[in-house]
Formats: sequence, C-alpha cells, structure tokens
Amino acid sequence: MSPAPDALQRRHRFQWWELLPWATGLAMFFAFPNYLSFGTQLLVTILFALSLDLVLGYAGIVTLGHAAFFCVGAYTVGILAQQLGWNEPLSGLVAAGLAAGIVGLISGFVLLRTHGLTLLMVTLCTMTLLEQAANMGHAWTGGFDGMPGLSFTMILGLFPFDVLYFKSQYLYSLSVLALGFVVVRTLVYSSFGQSLTGIRENLLRMHAVGAPVRGRLIVAYGISAALAGVAGGLFTQVTGYVNLAVLGLERAAGVMIILILGGHGRLYGAFVGAVAYLVLEHLLAKAYPTAWQLGLGLTLVAVALFARGGLIGLFEKLRGAR
Repeated sequence: MSPAPDALQRRHRFQWWELLPWATGLAMFFAFPNYLSFGTQLLVTILFALSLDLVLGYAGIVTLGHAAFFCVGAYTVGILAQQLGWNEPLSGLVAAGLAAGIVGLISGFVLLRTHGLTLLMVTLCTMTLLEQAANMGHAWTGGFDGMPGLSFTMILGLFPFDVLYFKSQYLYSLSVLALGFVVVRTLVYSSFGQSLTGIRENLLRMHAVGAPVRGRLIVAYGISAALAGVAGGLFTQVTGYVNLAVLGLERAAGVMIILILGGHGRLYGAFVGAVAYLVLEHLLAKAYPTAWQLGLGLTLVAVALFARGGLIGLFEKLRGAR
C-alpha cells in the first residue's frame, strides 16, 4: 500500500486517546454529582456544536441560522408532548431529528444557491422568520411564554427523569451525544466526508472532476439539521420546557464561538470549545457580572490572532514544534 492511502487508513482508525472525553464524562458523573445539571447542559451544547461543525468545519457552509433547526427539534418534542400526549423520550428524539432534517433539506435546496455574506444573511433571516412564526403560533407553541412544565415517560421504560439531581438526564444526554458523535465521525471519514472537505478547500476543482457539489452540500446540510434537531429535542426533554430563547441570536452565535474556541473542522473541537466557552462564561460572569462579555470578546480576539485553529489547533502546533 502506498504511503498516502496507508496514512489515510490509519487516520480513520479509532485511537486510544479518543476514549478520554467519554471517560471524563463518566468520571464527572461520580465526581461532581451536584453539577450534573450544568453537565447535562454542556452535553447538549456539544451535540449542537458538533452538528454545526459538520457543515461549517467540513463543508465550509458559513451560517448564522443553525439555531433554527435546534428550535424545530425543541418545539417538535414540546408540541408532541403537550398537544398530542406523545411523551416517550426516544421516539420523541427521532421525531425531532426527522422534522429538523426535512426542514434542513428543504431550506438547503433554496438557501445553498447563495454563498458567502449573502448566505450568512439569508440563514439569519430564516431564523428570525421562524422565531416570529413560533411567537405568533401561540396556540401550539405557547408564544412568548413557551411551554413550561413538560413531562416525559421513563427512558426505555426503566429510568425516570430526575428533576432534582439530573442523574438520569446526564447519562441519557451522554448516550445520545455518543451516538451522534459516531454518526459524525463515520461521515467525515467516509468518501462523502472527504468530498465535503474537497468542496471546502477547492470548489472549482470539485466541479471540474464532476462531483455533485450542490447535492452533497444539501445532503450534509440536512444531516446537520437533523443532528441539531436531536440536540433541540434533547434540550426540551432534559429541561422540561421550551420557549423562544432556543431561537435567540445568542444561541446561534454562541455555538459558532464554541467552534472558534475549540477549532472547527476537528472532531473534538466541539468538545473542547464547549467546555472552554461555558466555563469561561461562568467564571467571567461570576467575577464581572456587568462586563463578562468584554472578557469573552478579548479571548476571541486572542484566539483569532494567535490560534486560528482554535485550542486544538494550538495544541497541534505546539506538539509539532517539539
């Protein structure tokens, strides 16, 4: 086997160090039982960031409207539970993923005719329109007040949701994140994922070799939307409520900041970025309640100037310099 294919094959193999995030997640369950609510929020955020990384980091689709798919998943689970009495957790997540995936495919067919700044703006406008639709459809969505007090049946019929300590929610979220990660990892190391990287790096060359560029971008957009929908549905299930905050610009921009911090186009960038962002936000808000965003902004400027590959890219650079 020639050196290039052999190196690519080794890259696809599961490495021992890839167990570290999951071992850390399980260790947190036992070491910090009083912080499992925060841990559950972190896991949902990682899954959401992972879904965005598939299109931003690998396909090169720059979007500010990814929270729209998170919203579709969140409201799908909420409406099914409140309006139709469908409160089974796993089937609810499947419904959330399907609904968001369909919306992603349809919107991607239209929106991906554009690119660059135009694409950035139309995705943002799409999210804003969806927010207004959710606000106006108060009979189904609860409008501005949302849908609080949602309840769900036991997970697999065995584990009830723990509203006090979040033990069941944490392990449930960790399991869903693991499945989502397997899907993304399989995709990015497949020929489909390699073609997405090629589209990101050299669009004209991929057109020249006859690759169905637009079709693959739409499919990637739909898969990414489905994962974001699962993250939104998971958020509704573990918190027991959903409101218009799932569609806020802060959520849409926050998940992009996470990828900037961790490193987009890297499988574990979402993990590192989410931990860095939430911990940094918590510490800065505690130290400077009225000016914590200034500290976050300065951190982003430093990362953009000195670590363009994010924290993971900086680590790889320092390791290569040895």
